[in-house]
Amino acid sequence: MIFMEADEMRMSEFVKKVIAPVGAAVFLTAMFYPICVEHGQCDYLKLWMFVGIPFGIHRMFLWIIPKGFDIGGTVGVLVFNLLIGGVMGGIILTGRLVLAVFYLVKAVAAGVFRLAKIRTA
Repeated sequence: MIFMEADEMRMSEFVKKVIAPVGAAVFLTAMFYPICVEHGQCDYLKLWMFVGIPFGIHRMFLWIIPKGFDIGGTVGVLVFNLLIGGVMGGIILTGRLVLAVFYLVKAVAAGVFRLAKIRTA
């Protein structure tokens, strides 16, 4: 019973740390890729920022509030907020994907050691 709970914990941790960030990145990349293709070439910086918006927009502690602007200035300030959130989110997403790779390698190594331990016993 104790081993089963430990395996369930590891599986939920694996889903949270590996499958969720990679799945979100793949889904967002597939969704924004057609927007970022111009003349058959993909602008990867634009794609990186678009994919990073959901990861970084809620982490922004300082929003520039458009006050006293006309409609063009207001839209410009809101786009600037999205641009900053996209850059922050792109950095956060890159870090999460690197951590997912490290956790995946750790999980595979633990599985191999567990199998080797079972075979020798």
